[in-house]
Amino acid sequence: MSCKRHSGATGRRGAVAVEFALVLPFLIATIVGLIEITRAYDVQNLLETGAREGARFASMDRSGMLQEGETSNQKLIQDVTNLMASSGVPAEDLQVVIRDSASPELPFDLDDPANDLKLFEVEVSVPFSSVSLTPISEANDYTLSASITFRNGRATLSE
Repeated sequence: MSCKRHSGATGRRGAVAVEFALVLPFLIATIVGLIEITRAYDVQNLLETGAREGARFASMDRSGMLQEGETSNQKLIQDVTNLMASSGVPAEDLQVVIRDSASPELPFDLDDPANDLKLFEVEVSVPFSSVSLTPISEANDYTLSASITFRNGRATLSE
């Protein structure tokens, strides 16, 4: 009798091993999928933060904030790029565009006095393959992007 119990327990352990082997690929695929979705949401949030911070800079009084010969557009793009790079987004794949809100096909010069109090849009984008933790084929790649519209207001900072 003890042999039967022993062989029954061994048979059950074998069944559990087979069931685990069948379920394991689905479990791993689910975990990897959840990690990728989380990464996509994280990067999307970073892009939104970068666009907002860049546009916020442009809506402030920029006197004393620019280096010699630097334009506000260049500073905005560099600041957003630095923010994204410090958060793990590759700077070489990042695109930051500043455009006129009324005519999105036109660039927007933040320093042009004619553009004071006009609306502008900052768009930040990166291909998902650049930030994905798993390889993505070119055919399945897509662009993550965020944009925000602000007024070129040059509000002074209060002290």
